[in-house]
Amino acid sequence: MITLGCLLATFAVAPLIISDVHFQHLMIMLLLYATLSQAWNLIGGYAGQVSFGHAVFFGIGAYAAMAPLNQWGLTPWIGMTIGGLIAIIVAVIIGIPVFRLKGHYFAISTFAVAEVVRELFSSWNWVDGPIGLDAPVLDPGWANFMFYKTKLPYHYTALIIFFLVTYVTFRMERSRMGYYFRAIKQRPEAAQAMGVNISFYKQYAFMISAFFTAICGSFYGLYVLHIEPATVLSLDISIKIVLITALGGAGFLWGPLLGAMIMIPLQEYSRIWLGGTGMGIDLIVLGALIVLICIFEPRGIVGLFKRFTYKKRNE
Repeated sequence: MITLGCLLATFAVAPLIISDVHFQHLMIMLLLYATLSQAWNLIGGYAGQVSFGHAVFFGIGAYAAMAPLNQWGLTPWIGMTIGGLIAIIVAVIIGIPVFRLKGHYFAISTFAVAEVVRELFSSWNWVDGPIGLDAPVLDPGWANFMFYKTKLPYHYTALIIFFLVTYVTFRMERSRMGYYFRAIKQRPEAAQAMGVNISFYKQYAFMISAFFTAICGSFYGLYVLHIEPATVLSLDISIKIVLITALGGAGFLWGPLLGAMIMIPLQEYSRIWLGGTGMGIDLIVLGALIVLICIFEPRGIVGLFKRFTYKKRNE
């Protein structure tokens, strides 16, 4: 918890010291994807259920906040809450059939579900189909969660959400539930023989993960002020979340943050320096890093740190 407090203090002070708009945007995106990856870590890292469909919950959160605001003028805070609850319900509906599958069949099924949901939103006239929704221009302030002259409120909101997800993960990691998740990941048959309700705990992890992913989706939609199925429901989001977690270290508390601290600056600054999408340089470098990590240390960057500290201790 001391480490978490130091990190929070660093992230809280950084945008006050460096007032550059691009740097503040980088920090917001870093915290957003660190939070998304931490949410995915609950189901993919600890429980061992590799999902490629988390864009579903991200998109649900984005549309739940933006659509009622756009159509009815409903405060986005209510929409954000509704989005999180809908994501939990959808996670239950998805989880009932897909958790009957194992291994790569489970991963493929989550990918298929994400594609189906994206097509449904692309055909839904109430949310303007593939065109998407623009946020209305409203008075700036916390009530409408809109700020036009500063990014600091977005930064601190992202920081609070990141703290909440990390704290939940921290408590879960040290609880009986955390041991159940690890048992399900490593020896599911043995866990079941010991009386662990595998389906229940998989579903529980999926629901928590979906809720926080939807909250992140709501935040993103309100931050960029425009959403469409091609962006908030794309496979790219799901893959990026998985890659960041794998790079940092799946199943470790600090893995998602470490992965985001490498991936997001690499992506953002390659776009600034090279223009457009960065000519794919960020993806090439990330792919190379993932390959190297898988070959030399499957536990990710956290695994490298653990190996280094263990070596130093035994010298």
